[in-house]
Amino acid sequence: MVLGIHHVGIVVKRLRDAYTFYRGTLGLPLLREAEVADQGVRAALLGAGDTEIELLEPLEPENGVGRFLAKRGEGLHHFCLDTPSVDAELADLRRRGVPLIDDAPRRGLAGRIAFLHPKACAGVLVELATPDHRPASAPSAPLHLKRLVIGAREPKQTVSVLQSLFALPEMAMNGGPRTMLTVGQGALLVVPADEVGGSEGMVALSLVAEDFDALIGVCDREHVTLLRGTGEVTIEPTSSHGVHLHISRYRFP
Repeated sequence: MVLGIHHVGIVVKRLRDAYTFYRGTLGLPLLREAEVADQGVRAALLGAGDTEIELLEPLEPENGVGRFLAKRGEGLHHFCLDTPSVDAELADLRRRGVPLIDDAPRRGLAGRIAFLHPKACAGVLVELATPDHRPASAPSAPLHLKRLVIGAREPKQTVSVLQSLFALPEMAMNGGPRTMLTVGQGALLVVPADEVGGSEGMVALSLVAEDFDALIGVCDREHVTLLRGTGEVTIEPTSSHGVHLHISRYRFP
């Protein structure tokens, strides 16, 4: 059982530098920061409505996150699904022969966690987490995660894999190759790779601003590189540590 997207992980060179944008410019509140020894990272969780953004700074270049940074640069690394029991979820996946990185849950910044192997999820690294505690309401934040965009060579096949693993319901759209899967209050949007420059895997985050005009004012003052649209802006990866960010004033999926 999946309750929603717990967080989206972003690899950065230096946590403090990333704070300048994600905390200073976007105003996301810091929830937790800690060194996670077995992952070789210093990590921070920032509030984004009902979900969170995790920033990961590798502590050494030879570990998995360090190699990711050296090969791909800063950017989207994984997404994490919130489940009531990571133990039960992992046991079910193991029985089904799903490739796993973690055979048993371990401690992480998000609580009890476990990672699936990317080859199980159409090349996307997926984490499962059962938080240590669940707050009665989400911490106040000026931005809320609307959806995570995934590029795929075969979108329908990728959707089928994600649905078979996590039983995610499909959200009605206007036909075509794009497919939206509901994940709690958020969504995964799977699009053809050729629509996003041939990129496969996680390619963008879509957020909703509580005060869109105020946010754009801050971005202008901070000289953030962005493309303006009607009711939406796209912040270029040069300003957001390797992540395409779509920010809108609306709450429509």
